[in-house]
Amino acid sequence: MEQQPTMTKSKTATPYPRDCTFSLEDWTTLAKYWYPVARCSDVTEKPTSVKLLDVNLVLYRTTHKVVAARDLCVHRGTPLSMGWVEDDEIVCPYHGFRYATDGACTSIPAHPDANISPRLCMAVYPVIERFGLVWTSLTGEQDNLPYFDAWEAPDFQQIVCPSFDIMGSAGRQMEGFLDVAHFAWVHTDTFGDRNNAFVPKYKVSDTDYGIHVEYTSTVSNYSKEQQHLNPPDFKWLRVFDVYPPFTATLKVYFPEGAELWIMNAVSPISARETRLFAPIARNFDKDSPVEGVYDFNLRVFDEDREMVENQKPEDLPLDLQMEAHIMADQTSIGYRKLLKKMGLSFRYTS
Repeated sequence: MEQQPTMTKSKTATPYPRDCTFSLEDWTTLAKYWYPVARCSDVTEKPTSVKLLDVNLVLYRTTHKVVAARDLCVHRGTPLSMGWVEDDEIVCPYHGFRYATDGACTSIPAHPDANISPRLCMAVYPVIERFGLVWTSLTGEQDNLPYFDAWEAPDFQQIVCPSFDIMGSAGRQMEGFLDVAHFAWVHTDTFGDRNNAFVPKYKVSDTDYGIHVEYTSTVSNYSKEQQHLNPPDFKWLRVFDVYPPFTATLKVYFPEGAELWIMNAVSPISARETRLFAPIARNFDKDSPVEGVYDFNLRVFDEDREMVENQKPEDLPLDLQMEAHIMADQTSIGYRKLLKKMGLSFRYTS
């Protein structure tokens, strides 16, 4: 099992964003945690702009590390993502200011002999490359990176699906991933069966990292095209682990010892924009083209997206009296309680 990272605080404090879509209290709480912002393979020497919790960031790769920084030159507010990387330093395209990987300004071309104030620096954030993703945090205070042992297992194939954008809240998307009662109704074109909608009883356990769920049913995880492979009366075990605020893992146990591990790693762009990353590991069909995995997961995500983008209220209500609940909702109830315990508001805006 991988060791969890040493938490490193960001070099410069980030102010509450102007026109932020989160309340100050919720934004301050969420800023403490780690989120994926890109696939490792998509981060190159060419700077790229991403947004996390309404904060614009620039990502780029140097010869020895990935840098995540505020996408802002402190001189005249130009996005550094418009610039380029030269000798491992990012160059602002407006006046040529250069910044080292630790954020320090190293050159002001208009005054090459000037002493540069240490206050003239870009805000740099901690970065971890793990599970094929680049993770960062605006403060680096809380350790919430998940365990995903299959990512290092030699008998598993590791796949990082393309990211997937949803015009909905991160909390609603996460709850949908954890929901076992919607399979028969939402995923009818991929793997669900409306003649098999029954949800057996299951148990939700609190853990030191979040919650753990083991759910057994007869709902097959084979695609519609492969349903003939499902043995009669086979009991499918699905194991969920939740790492709040917005990461969960799912292990699906197939017949004959086959295992599929899926990570639902959510990046809250804003309160109404969510970017989903999905590292996957499997110990079967390892020689099959990964494009088949991409396609199937895209179809599943599309089915979920239609629900998430149309739910009302858009925010995930942490006041359990605001929506009705059934026995099948134990995991989502546990998840809402976790977010409330973190200090997020009852009408939590993500």
